[in-house]
Parts: sequence; C-alpha cells; structure tokens
Amino acid sequence: MAESTQKKLQCLIVTPETTVLDQAVDFVAIPLYDGEMGVLPGRSPVITRLGYGELRATTGNTTSRYFIDGGFLQVRGDVVSVLTSRAVPAERVDPTAARADLQKANEHVPTTPEGFEAKIISLSRARGQLEVARRAGKV
Repeated sequence: MAESTQKKLQCLIVTPETTVLDQAVDFVAIPLYDGEMGVLPGRSPVITRLGYGELRATTGNTTSRYFIDGGFLQVRGDVVSVLTSRAVPAERVDPTAARADLQKANEHVPTTPEGFEAKIISLSRARGQLEVARRAGKV
C-alpha cells in the first residue's frame, strides 16, 4: 500500500502555554507512569497517566523526539492527545542541567512521605531528560 493512502494518527502535544505538536504520524511511543505504550492507527480508546520520559512520533523514516514531563494521554479515534506541563524537543534538552538535577535529587534525603515522593519525581524527570538527550546524540 502506498504511504499516501496509509491510515495516520493525529498526534497533539499540548502544554498550558502552547501546542507543541499537531501532526499526522504513523506511530507514537509514549512514556507512561508505569512503562511505555506504542500507538498505531486503529488503537482502542484509552485515557491514562503519563510518566517522565521520551515521546517518539514516527512518520516514514523520520522520528521526532520530545521530553514529556508527566500529564495525561487520551487516544480516541485516530487522535493521540498528550496533555503535559512541559514538552521539550530532544534537541533542546540540556544534559548538563539534567545531570545537575540528578545529582541534587540523589543527594536529597527526604524526611516525610511528601519529600520521598518529590525525590522520586525529581529522579524520574532528570533520568528521563538524560535518556532523551542520549538518544538524540547529545550525551
């Protein structure tokens, strides 16, 4: 089947400030709070919580990569909607800042359950950014 007639997904990445991506794609891989999920056209509907990590949107032989900072995912019809507080294109991820954040999170000693949860989130964010930077060839 020719690529022009293949079914596509519409991938939307939205932050409170802007729409980061609104593009027809062949495949999307999304970081969830408990793993990763891939979405192809025809996927059953789903709403779930996002994790911290790399979103990959593939069209043909081109893959766009973004760091996703938590949020929510909805798949409905052939529309993938990502609602997140922050989405950073891989080429704009700063690995030096991510390493500093990782070191700071590792050194933090929580004394409350809330502090422990904040440490886990900080570690996840920093590791996610470093992984996105690594895959983009920046590390």
